[in-house]
Amino acid sequence: MVLPAKVFEIKEDTDLGLIVGKLKDFHEEEPYETENGENINLIAEVLDLKQQGDTISGVFSKDFIRRRFYKRKLVEAPVTEESSFWIKPFNGRVFVIVSAPSVARGVKKLLTNYVANKLSKVLFISSHAIVEVKIPHLGLKQLHEINPQATKLIWFDEVDIPGVEKLCLAGSDLADTTLYRDYVEHGKIWYVVFEVQKRGIVVGITRNCVVTLFSKSSVEEFVDYILEDLLMLIE
Repeated sequence: MVLPAKVFEIKEDTDLGLIVGKLKDFHEEEPYETENGENINLIAEVLDLKQQGDTISGVFSKDFIRRRFYKRKLVEAPVTEESSFWIKPFNGRVFVIVSAPSVARGVKKLLTNYVANKLSKVLFISSHAIVEVKIPHLGLKQLHEINPQATKLIWFDEVDIPGVEKLCLAGSDLADTTLYRDYVEHGKIWYVVFEVQKRGIVVGITRNCVVTLFSKSSVEEFVDYILEDLLMLIE
């Protein structure tokens, strides 16, 4: 199971009741005429909205037109894509988690950034109210150094070696502490894949807070990890 998610932050003052009220009433329809003259409405809405304690969850749903060739003719078909999201206050801040599972066929349009921008406009009219967050290099460095045996892969960027843009440690190289120290002196950790042993899951984390689940687990367990373990690392 590969499940990606991304964490954002709400920068405007708000409260959970106001958020629920605005998302509950959100419904947009966009008229569209297909190549064969058929008129349809493309709908965007929030489904399965609920609040449990101080956590709001729901599904952002949007219709798109997918085009493909069939017997040398362009065929248009409406498709619906869905992304789950969670809104959670933490340490005086309010975070938004958006999960956009990959699509087996076709190009996915309902990406995490798109959903975050749309939620920002629904809640605050502006697209700048929900912003990206970062985990500092030192936070990812600590994740590895606390338990190096759990790390599967490390990518470094901002490398100061001429002609080298990125460095990678994987497999047996991760056990070479000298090589690791050399790399960390010349670059910053951009991406680390490691096993969260207390939860029995393998995740990948980037500095811009894209989190990917690589092991068999439920969505609820994955989100619990983000809410309980990851939010505290965000600067």
